[in-house]
Amino acid sequence: MNSIKEFSFEKNCLVITSSGAKSRGWLDYLDIQDYHIFDSVEPNPSMETVEKILSEYDQTFSYVIGLGGGSSLDVAKFVANNLKIKKILIPTTFGSGSEVTRISVLQIDGKKTSFHSDDLLADISIIDPYFIKDAPFEIIKNSAIDACAQCTEAFDSKLANIYTKFLCEKAFDILEKSLIDETYENLAYGAMISGLGFGNSSTTLGHALSYVYSNEGISHGHALAFTTTVAHKFNHSKFYKRFIQLVQKLEFSNIPLSQSLDKCAELILTDRKHLDNNIKQVTKNDIINLLEIINSDQTFLQ
Repeated sequence: MNSIKEFSFEKNCLVITSSGAKSRGWLDYLDIQDYHIFDSVEPNPSMETVEKILSEYDQTFSYVIGLGGGSSLDVAKFVANNLKIKKILIPTTFGSGSEVTRISVLQIDGKKTSFHSDDLLADISIIDPYFIKDAPFEIIKNSAIDACAQCTEAFDSKLANIYTKFLCEKAFDILEKSLIDETYENLAYGAMISGLGFGNSSTTLGHALSYVYSNEGISHGHALAFTTTVAHKFNHSKFYKRFIQLVQKLEFSNIPLSQSLDKCAELILTDRKHLDNNIKQVTKNDIINLLEIINSDQTFLQ
């Protein structure tokens, strides 16, 4: 708590964040002097947002600071890498783990696309649970289940090793206890450990399924509550029962798709980064069956 107060920010930073950062007092809390700000990052940000920032700001900055949820951090990573400037990442929601991963997720032509590169890693990450104290519960639960999905999917990934499995299981233990005990400040620690775990292996089927829901405006965490649940059952994950209990505790509403399931399955099949690392081979019929379970509101029938 209050770890930001231990860091002195240099002048002439570019802060990349979402609308409301000023009104929420985030910038006052950081106590940044002489900064430039782009505060129009949208949920599920597009490559056009990155291009807009790059066209507006061509001067040299001391740092690019990403401040906010995963969307703001992902944009900040991409911008800083293009400008060849060091990046400081400060999460205000605790689920994406973006502050410690080499991954940036942006929309291209309306479709979520994940970029993976060591160049996207933060130079400095500051994880401070301060920001959770005023967060709406809807944000908390969506962020938390995102972190839970990431670490449990990554535990089962083909790319997992002893090191990443240790981190992923440790992360889930922390996140689970935090949600059950409602000690939400501990979500910051759990999400960071989750990021270190899945960021060095890979998420899998649950994430591959989730993006078609994001394309319909469903928040990422909300989608994962359903898609990771059915993926864990399909994969016979040891985390299935524990994960489903958390989803039920957090009371996520149903999310039927309006798109053709056949077309959704075709799109999901192109996500080889996730599907190739899934512990079981996945066919188009498997995907349609899983989407049908979610659509029929049968997801949580054990």
